[in-house]
Amino acid sequence: MKKKILKQKSVNILKKKTSGTSSKYIFECDGCSKKFSTKDILVKHISYSHKTQKNSDTTAVRTQVEQTPVPQQIEIFNCDICEFKTSQKRCILTHLKAHVAKQMYCCNNCEYKCIRKRDLKKHMKIHTGEKPFSCNICEYRSITIFDLKTHIRIHTGEKPFSCNICEYRCIRKCDMETHMKIHTGEKPFSCNICEYRCIRKSHLQRHLKTHSGEKPFSCNVCEYRCITKSCLQKHMKIHTGDKSFSCNICEYRCIAKSSLKTHMKGHTGEKPFSCNICEYRCIKKSRLQEHMKIHTGEKPFSCNICEYRCIRKSFLQRHLKTHTGEKPFSCNICEYRCITKSHLQTHMKIHTGEKPFSCNICEYRCITKSDLQTHMKIHTGEKPFSCNICEYRCVRKSNLQTHMKIHTGEKPFSCNICEYRCSTKSDLQKHMKIHTGEKPFSCNICEYRFIRKYDMQRHLKTHTGAKPFS
Repeated sequence: MKKKILKQKSVNILKKKTSGTSSKYIFECDGCSKKFSTKDILVKHISYSHKTQKNSDTTAVRTQVEQTPVPQQIEIFNCDICEFKTSQKRCILTHLKAHVAKQMYCCNNCEYKCIRKRDLKKHMKIHTGEKPFSCNICEYRSITIFDLKTHIRIHTGEKPFSCNICEYRCIRKCDMETHMKIHTGEKPFSCNICEYRCIRKSHLQRHLKTHSGEKPFSCNVCEYRCITKSCLQKHMKIHTGDKSFSCNICEYRCIAKSSLKTHMKGHTGEKPFSCNICEYRCIKKSRLQEHMKIHTGEKPFSCNICEYRCIRKSFLQRHLKTHTGEKPFSCNICEYRCITKSHLQTHMKIHTGEKPFSCNICEYRCITKSDLQTHMKIHTGEKPFSCNICEYRCVRKSNLQTHMKIHTGEKPFSCNICEYRCSTKSDLQKHMKIHTGEKPFSCNICEYRFIRKYDMQRHLKTHTGAKPFS
């Protein structure tokens, strides 16, 4: 009944169509007087429809085809709904099903609808899991032979579709059509919650999960959950230790190709992303977005124990360890423990004596770049941190925090042997040497020994005769 209704609707629409005429060359069959628009169609028609001619001399068929065609007026069928045109009546009838049928075949498992029965059969394989076509090189399996042929191009390296604007090449035509939208700036898919717009429908579907909080893929080793299967596959390499991408300049290895590309920019010095407010430049777009929060003052991540707020989620995770007391990284030489791996790497330079950063004015050398930047303020005379009670100014923020304890009278560090209390941990460590009798600093001229380096430097002036204060 559906087919009868569909056929009747198609005929009704076809009757309403305004047929045009166009001058085309027509190839006419001598056997049945049928007319065709191309030589190939006429050859196929004679071969399959006229068996007597099929078994006879094929030269006669070719001679008939090669006869000079006569220009004739043929009927053109135009679709009123879209821009589709054809010279064949059966083609316009088939095309009209797309507008009239409104997906007459429906899947009883999901919301999928289609016009042709064979498309529905192909779709059902998604639910049954049937993948009859397999790759003879890898474990890839597909539903259709077309998908398999497309996959084979990955192994052969064939990329038949190329962009006429840039050097981009791809395997599939649909990928090329999507790529061209980058040059045109077209983003047809938009989020109805925020201002996000994208090129692909799949990208929009993935983005919508950020609003719904849906993370369907979970790791079976840890508690990690994610939106896409590809993210989960990348995460699993953390547990397996698979780092298939390596730098050919240094020993850096990583999980993803994109991470390697970003790393290589560190060697080339390329920093394509720049801040339009200050001189900051960086390798990744995500870092620039984080940097812009410094100017806007935005700190979206906050601690639920104290008032700490920060720009990055990783900063918050690191901060929370200060409340839990967790220090997963430990030194194998001394008892030092820390929160992050980078802090441990910096600490190890104390044992190796490595000081890669040096001052270009004096002989000062240090372990970290931040220490060098702080040191340079001594030469420039810059003291950005000032006390709001007295006139004290200093180079470091930590020095100001220590100074403020003078005004508040706070002395959080106490000796467990005597009643001595102090503001800083370093002062307590110096005091403890009084009880232990340790005097690590000694004069190289006489036998005098000191607890503090400052005391030793002052003592040396008695040998040199230096009297700087008058």
